[in-house]
Amino acid sequence: MEKKGDILEIMNLLPHRYPFLLVDKISEFKEGRSIICQKNVTFNEPFFNGHFPGHPVMPGVLILEALAQASGLLVFKTPSLCPPNESLYLFVGIDKARFKKPVVPGDSILLKVVMKKSKQGFAVFDALATVDNEVAASAELMCGFKELPQKK
Repeated sequence: MEKKGDILEIMNLLPHRYPFLLVDKISEFKEGRSIICQKNVTFNEPFFNGHFPGHPVMPGVLILEALAQASGLLVFKTPSLCPPNESLYLFVGIDKARFKKPVVPGDSILLKVVMKKSKQGFAVFDALATVDNEVAASAELMCGFKELPQKK
């Protein structure tokens, strides 16, 4: 079943906030299998001040972070994958990262994430970021839960 989500749902599921929330919309969701999200890149992004002045390019590590946030949304929207206690879902590894096309202000990035495998709070994803149907970045991402200490 496909489900979509807006920024309010995203903010309810992810702990990230401005300037580090890098997903604006969920376009497509297949529980436990895949998600497609969108990130609208504007000139007002704080990283453009220094990367690079006069030639703004979104840092590749932030494209990977946006993909990792999309993977978190896939997991948090799949009840069977969420841990019973309060946890952080952390980026724990990247393999096969490739950058093919610069992302610049005005671009809309489609963040496509497919779950490859999941076991005991750890998951591996195939991740693809595209702009205008051209690959901007791709990687295999690994993420896992870290349980937070119980509040007293």
